[in-house]
Amino acid sequence: MLRAFSNRNYRLWASADLVSVTGTWMQVLGLNWVVMERTGSATSVGLSVAFSTVPALVCGPWAGALADRISPRRIIVTGQSLHVMIALLLAFTVWQGLPLPALFALTAIAGLVGTFEGPALGRFASQVVPRSDLGNALAWNSVINSVGRVLGMSLAGVLAAVIGEPALFCVNAASFGGVIVTVLVMRSSQFHPLAKSTREYAGVVAGLRYLRTQHVLLVLFALGFVLSSLGRNYQVTMAAVAEGPLNAGSAGYGTLSSVFAVGTVLGGLAAARLKDFTLPLLLVVAAVTSVLQAVSGLIPGLVGFALVLLPIAAGAVVIDTVKSTRLQLDAADSMRGRVLAVQGTVAGGAGALGAPALGWLSEQLGPQEALLVAGLVTLAATCAAAVVLRSLARRPSSPVEPEETFSTSDGTEPARALTSA
Repeated sequence: MLRAFSNRNYRLWASADLVSVTGTWMQVLGLNWVVMERTGSATSVGLSVAFSTVPALVCGPWAGALADRISPRRIIVTGQSLHVMIALLLAFTVWQGLPLPALFALTAIAGLVGTFEGPALGRFASQVVPRSDLGNALAWNSVINSVGRVLGMSLAGVLAAVIGEPALFCVNAASFGGVIVTVLVMRSSQFHPLAKSTREYAGVVAGLRYLRTQHVLLVLFALGFVLSSLGRNYQVTMAAVAEGPLNAGSAGYGTLSSVFAVGTVLGGLAAARLKDFTLPLLLVVAAVTSVLQAVSGLIPGLVGFALVLLPIAAGAVVIDTVKSTRLQLDAADSMRGRVLAVQGTVAGGAGALGAPALGWLSEQLGPQEALLVAGLVTLAATCAAAVVLRSLARRPSSPVEPEETFSTSDGTEPARALTSA
């Protein structure tokens, strides 16, 4: 269960990740609260969130191509340094009461930096553990993210009340500094380098040509989009159910949010116990969570809904862990940054489209019916993916193309060959 922690570099990385995630959620809460306090508009808060996510939809493919060509360590140090400056500028902006457009502009810049940093973070995280421990490391990353989210939001509420919102951004700036120090003190000799694409196979177009031949990866992207858009945006449906049929109000919504957070921690712990991260496991968990989602709205009472929500949240983390592990291990090392970038773009698109769609369904059909429809759609998508993946497994293997030469990140190991699907 603790396999990843046997690696010194991962222990350092996990510690830095917990600090960074905690600081990030403190900043998110502080920023949302400042916008809401100034405008009294939930739409303005949503606009602030949109500014941070749009860069991923626009620039994701180029970020992945960059990560496959440049040392991820260098990208991370540069990105974290920029985040320090942005967080301090946000603190100054809030402290001075500057207009909201300044906050929105800094949020968009932070989103742009995060977009280019994301694939590099994924590649770097893969290098601090051997391939055999990657799934275990990703599972623990989910636990760390959940714990950091709870800690960040809890600490933000206390610090904002005691010393003011600008302090939240300063604390976040310090957390980025901690990541920089951690990355620099890691032992290079204990890294597990990944192949880095040569110039002729670099770029967005080369990545798209590669993905076009990787049918299993394409199926995972498609399934992940449906599951994330209609089966993952529980912030919307929890609010609709709490306000509507459960009549539990904001207190009930807060309770359900806490239950969901606990479920994600349990899901991460369950995933950490897994030894094999297989596609059949992914499909089974996706089918079970889809059925639970479909029936969740029919369960009476707040306690009943919360009890069903717990395994749904746990299943979501297991799905994400298995899917991310398979996407990374089944992709060529030299294309991993571009694969991770597409994954991020798919997740961003699913959130941007799925949340409004679930909100519209809840308003038109009712929250319970929306959960039923969404659960049935995700179940159908899971069954369709199972059929396609089984068909792909039965296909005869294509002739292996001549090896294409790639260099590693540090030039010390031969690269993995790219073959056609």
